[in-house]
Amino acid sequence: MKKLLSIMFVFTMLLTVGLKAFADDSQEALNFFNSYVNAANTYSPAVATMYSPSAKIIRQVVKPDGGLVDVNTDTATYIKQMKIGQAGAKLRGYKNNYSNVSVTSLGNGAYKISSLRQPKGETYKLKTYMIVKKINGKWQITEEMMQTKEQIFLKYANKK
Repeated sequence: MKKLLSIMFVFTMLLTVGLKAFADDSQEALNFFNSYVNAANTYSPAVATMYSPSAKIIRQVVKPDGGLVDVNTDTATYIKQMKIGQAGAKLRGYKNNYSNVSVTSLGNGAYKISSLRQPKGETYKLKTYMIVKKINGKWQITEEMMQTKEQIFLKYANKK
């Protein structure tokens, strides 16, 4: 009986430590997301450093008929386009608000942060997610999908 209680105690301790580690990393991932939102909404150059150089960037265009078209790009192209668009966005005071934020572990230290994005001045909300992971001790975005109603992105869609 003593042996069984000892085994149950050790198991409980290991489970508690494991859950705490998951909770800590999950909270760190959420903190990273919140710092990303702040950096993006203040037009900080730090945003460019938050992406892995090999991140998968997806802009999902919501067409007027409700159809969806994925437009994929690489990190370097995305950051170049982002820097070009920042000046006009800053003049307009463009910002995004995020709601329904949730963090899900994908295993292997990666977390998917899903939310709804509401562009300033709009009444609609669009789906978005980012997958983040610590790379060399630093949180980075390894994949991002953001819906947009901006039809101009369709000219970059992969033609099949």
